[in-house]
Amino acid sequence: MLTGGRCHACGIVGRCKVQGGSWPRGDSPYPTRTLRGVSAAGWVHCYAHLDMDAFYVSVELQRRPELRGTPVVVAGNGPRAVVTTASYEAREFGVFSATPASRARRLCPDAVFVAPDFDHYRDRSREVMAALREQVERVEIVGLDEAYLDLTGFERPKAAGRQIKAAVTARTGLACSIGIGPNKLVAKVASDADKPDGFLALSAGEARARFSRHSPGLLPGIGPKSVERLEARGVDTMAALGATPDERLAGWFGARVGPHLGRLARFEDERPVETERVRKSESRETTFDTDLRGLAALEPVLERLTAQLCEDLERHGRSGRTIGIKIRLDDFSTHTRARSVPAATGALEVVLPVARDLLRTLDPKRPVRLLGVRVAGLDAHRAGRAARSEDGQLALAL
Repeated sequence: MLTGGRCHACGIVGRCKVQGGSWPRGDSPYPTRTLRGVSAAGWVHCYAHLDMDAFYVSVELQRRPELRGTPVVVAGNGPRAVVTTASYEAREFGVFSATPASRARRLCPDAVFVAPDFDHYRDRSREVMAALREQVERVEIVGLDEAYLDLTGFERPKAAGRQIKAAVTARTGLACSIGIGPNKLVAKVASDADKPDGFLALSAGEARARFSRHSPGLLPGIGPKSVERLEARGVDTMAALGATPDERLAGWFGARVGPHLGRLARFEDERPVETERVRKSESRETTFDTDLRGLAALEPVLERLTAQLCEDLERHGRSGRTIGIKIRLDDFSTHTRARSVPAATGALEVVLPVARDLLRTLDPKRPVRLLGVRVAGLDAHRAGRAARSEDGQLALAL
């Protein structure tokens, strides 16, 4: 974190890196301006959401610049592999994240398919997050390619956001999009709305107006099933959802979830930026290229996954009291089992017997397409040793 005062042009702590200076008050080359007509000074908070553009593909293109401008898809090679990221050229053919790789090849037969290199992506992600932390004190990392930034108190948060965007690109050579708003939800939706290489600042009122005719599925936290249930009741836009009384939504979705959906549609969000995100569980799982049947086939896989999980827990000095397994059958139904143990543990000799017993008790009779193991209720310390700062915020969920 840089020390010193804030650049009077943008509010960045220390010396403004891209513009190259910190001007005396009144001498800034930037004119005074507000966020699309709404003064950020009137907001209780000012948050930004940064999202790297097609991150995995962009990283690969730096290694293979000859592929720029062509459809590129990052995906595994197995028969059940899915697309991790697609370039914007590939997206024009209907190829998006989570598209089955086999379907992606049919939709875009001329695309170049690249196997994912997650270790390299994690390294590049650390560069991005380091660039952010040099510019802003409060950063909440929510994935390898995205983060929330607390710009509250910055004199000119919009200029600060542009400065941050330029600093990330200058350091990494990668493009990103930034959204700014009075809460995390507005910032997140704003960054998504102006991709790629976008920059959009909205108040909550402007967000409601801009997206009023969009489907509620635009919002993070409202999935396809909820959208179907809403549409069945004639609620097919954000404006309609936001105007639906809480009592009616509670009757449809329950007392907790229903009103929450209405608040999302009104862009009401009180979540703070959290600079420390401690993972409460760790898991390892795998999807099989061909379904496995019977304990004799499943138990060796469970042993391998559990060994990987416990090795990682040991490395980060973490332990938990709840041990669980997950299976997904050939009919796509998912089943979980869990058991708590008296003392927190991350030891293979404790976790594996419990996981194995849970699998044997479940004893699936149908073919299994996915198997996973999990330790939850994690402590930050183990064996009296303080846990090291974990890269779990940057790790992919397996």
